[in-house]
Amino acid sequence: MEFLAFFTGPFGWITAFVFWYPFFMAIFWMAGSILFLRTKEPRKVHLDIDGFDWPMISILVPCYNEEDTVEETVRNLTGLSYPKKEIILVNDGSRDRTPEILERLVGEYDNVRVIQLLQNRGKANALQVALFAARSEYLLCVDSDALLADDAPYHLIRHFFINGERVGAVTGNPAIRNRNSLLSRMQLVEYASIIGAIKRTQRLLGKVMTVSGVVVAFRKKALVDVGLWDRDMITEDIAVSWKLQKRFWDVRYEPRAICWMLVPETLSGIWKQRVRWAQGGQEVVLRHWRVLFSWKQRRIWAIYLEQWISIIWAFCWLFVTLWLIVTADRVQELLIWFTITSFSLVLISMIQLLVALTIDSRYNRVLKFYFWAAWYPAVYWMVNTAVVMAAVPRSISSRIKGGYAVWQSPDRGLKKNS
Repeated sequence: MEFLAFFTGPFGWITAFVFWYPFFMAIFWMAGSILFLRTKEPRKVHLDIDGFDWPMISILVPCYNEEDTVEETVRNLTGLSYPKKEIILVNDGSRDRTPEILERLVGEYDNVRVIQLLQNRGKANALQVALFAARSEYLLCVDSDALLADDAPYHLIRHFFINGERVGAVTGNPAIRNRNSLLSRMQLVEYASIIGAIKRTQRLLGKVMTVSGVVVAFRKKALVDVGLWDRDMITEDIAVSWKLQKRFWDVRYEPRAICWMLVPETLSGIWKQRVRWAQGGQEVVLRHWRVLFSWKQRRIWAIYLEQWISIIWAFCWLFVTLWLIVTADRVQELLIWFTITSFSLVLISMIQLLVALTIDSRYNRVLKFYFWAAWYPAVYWMVNTAVVMAAVPRSISSRIKGGYAVWQSPDRGLKKNS
């Protein structure tokens, strides 16, 4: 009875929202993942690699201060079995040895070209420059710390032929390759379960919040149609996803297109990354608010509203937490609230993580990391709240200021593990 009193107090509706929203969303993502698996994700996909005339692809690799990773990435890309490809490296004003390494790689491989930009203008600008130089209609954008599975390009490109001319982009499945630290293993669980579950469910709704910037294939015609990437948005992948879908280009998700990537392994690196992601999402909802007043854009309403609700939830969570601390008459009341709600949310989160990891383990051996998931729900809510609040003033300031969204030196983790 004391627990139920929290939902009937002066701010009971806010308290109920803070508790039930993540609870029901976990069920929603879990159900969506299972439905996607049963209807759109057959266990085996036949790739007629030898019997199909695969088109040429242009692999675009933007680089900024990537002296530790870019050579490994280029050697991986040149070694892919995909028959017709060119690799375009764009150095975006790096201040380390990246320019020299790229020039040396150009001399080693006939299908590699490099573009040297003198100033840091951001990833979106680097991709635009690479697009202008690309010879192919199909563009595969890969981060400069990424390693593609050999069959990934085939899985991505086939969507442009089997799913029709309206397919504008196909996003792949990022997998984490540095797995030794607690922070990297927590992120491994997140990428393999949370992000995968969300993309599967959103794809069932017909729209996705964002492609994965680390590995995504585009139809050049679609990018030209929407005016290419937004160079003033801090997350070019989120921004271009919305532009494509507003123009009714289809965005697909291909879980078999595995791309091995590095993630931050320091708290400061993770913090900067997550604030950037949150800022990018907020910039998008601020720019595209008119979709709510267009019936033609109704299929994207659910994604748009979910973003706003998530932002509001973070503020409500902080408000309820502070309110309970200030107004609770006894420590026992706080313990009842935090114990029961935390247990319930962690339990449903662990069930969701188990389902999602089981699905993704078909392509990436991640199920063995399930017990590391216990750390994730406990940390996620607090970190997410802080990240959202830190990003709000930045996203508003960015929309007012404008200009190029330049990038900072990336945190690629402490170790590179297989």
